[in-house]
Amino acid sequence: MSDPRYTPLRDRHESLGASFTDFGGWQMPVRYTSDLAEHHAVRRAAGIFDISHMAEFLVTGQSAAEFLDYALAGRLSGMAVGKAKYSLMLSESGGIVDDVIVYRLADDRYLVIANAGNRGFVDSAFASRVRSFPSLIERQAPPLAPGEERSFAGFLGDRGVDVEDVSDDFALIAVQGPSAEAVLSSTEGITELSTPWTEQRYYAWADAAFLGHPLMIARTGYTGEDGFELLVRADDAPALWDAVVAAGEPHGLIPAGLAARDTLRLEAGMPLYGHELTLDTKPAQAGLGRVVVAAKESFVGKDAVDPASDARVLVGLAAEGKRAGRAGYAVVTADGATIGEITSGALSPTLGHPIAMAYVDPASAAEGSAVFLDVRGTRIPATVTALPFYRRTK
Repeated sequence: MSDPRYTPLRDRHESLGASFTDFGGWQMPVRYTSDLAEHHAVRRAAGIFDISHMAEFLVTGQSAAEFLDYALAGRLSGMAVGKAKYSLMLSESGGIVDDVIVYRLADDRYLVIANAGNRGFVDSAFASRVRSFPSLIERQAPPLAPGEERSFAGFLGDRGVDVEDVSDDFALIAVQGPSAEAVLSSTEGITELSTPWTEQRYYAWADAAFLGHPLMIARTGYTGEDGFELLVRADDAPALWDAVVAAGEPHGLIPAGLAARDTLRLEAGMPLYGHELTLDTKPAQAGLGRVVVAAKESFVGKDAVDPASDARVLVGLAAEGKRAGRAGYAVVTADGATIGEITSGALSPTLGHPIAMAYVDPASAAEGSAVFLDVRGTRIPATVTALPFYRRTK
C-alpha cells in the first residue's frame, strides 16, 4: 500500500483543526468545524477549498486541438483561447473514464484538469491515444510507389502533440460563493490581471500574478455558486491561501472541506466520478449526451456511446421528512420491486428535505413519477424531480 499523499496546504489544514479523510489516495480535509456551517457559508457568503489533489495535464503542439477532438468526446478545437469547456474521456466501449475541464491557453496549448483518483487512468489513456492518434502528416502523406515501403518513422509520422502530467507542479484553490469576487478582488498580492474582475466570464480564465509569480484564475467551480479556481505553483499555495483567508474574513469566508463540497455539488446536480459516472456508464444515461459531439469524424468511444434502450438513466429524487437515502440504497416501487439504485444522497442543508441522484429504469424516470427509497428496510416516498435541485439567483 502506498503512503498517503498530502497537498502543499497540509500545515494550514492542521493548524485549523481539520479532520482528514482519504480521497483518491490523498489525505484531504473533510471538515474544519461543522459541515452545515461550511455549506451555508458557501451558499450565503464564501468558502475556500483546497482542491490541489486534482490532476493537471498540459497538451501542447501544432496538432493539440485536433488531438483533443480525438481523445475526448467534445469538440475542443472550436473553443476560443481564454475559454474553458466541460468534457468526457471515454473508453473504447463508450464508458466514462473521467470527466474533465479543458482550458485553451493558446492556439497550440491546453490545460486539462482531471479527477485525483483517475490521474493514472487518464495519464495512461492519453499516452495510448497519442500513439493511436491519426496525425495530419499520416493523412497527408503522398501515396507510396509500387514496391516502396515507408520507414518506421514515416509510418508513425510526427503527431505534433505532447501530453505532460504537471500535477505535482501546481496547487489548486477554489473560492466559491456569492462573495467570491469581492474576496478575491481585495486579496493582497493578486495583480496583473489580463481581464478585470468585473469582466471575467463563466467558464473562462484570466492570467494574473500573485506576489509576482504566475497565477491562473478560472471562473469555474463545483458548488453551484459563482466562484473561481486559482492555479498556482505548489510553493506559492500557502501564501495565497493566507492572503485569501485574510481578505475573506470581513466577507464571511471560511475554509470548507470535502463534506460541504459534496452536499453543495449534490444540490447543484453535479455528478461525481465513482458515483454518477463510471466506466460502465454511457454519457446519455447520465444526462451528458450533449457533451458528446457525435458528428466528429473520429474519437475514442464514438462507435459505442449509445446505451441500450432499457439502460437505467440518472434522475433527481426529492423526499419529505429527514431520513435521506444514501449511495447504494435501492429505489423501489410501492410493491417492493427494485427499479433503481441511489448514487448520491443527503439531507439538503439548503432545501431542508432529503435529495438524491439515482439510476432508475426508463419507465420510472419521468418527472413527477412516484417511487420509494429503501432506507434500511423502510420505504420512504420520493418523487422524480428535475436536476439541479438548487439553482443560484444570478
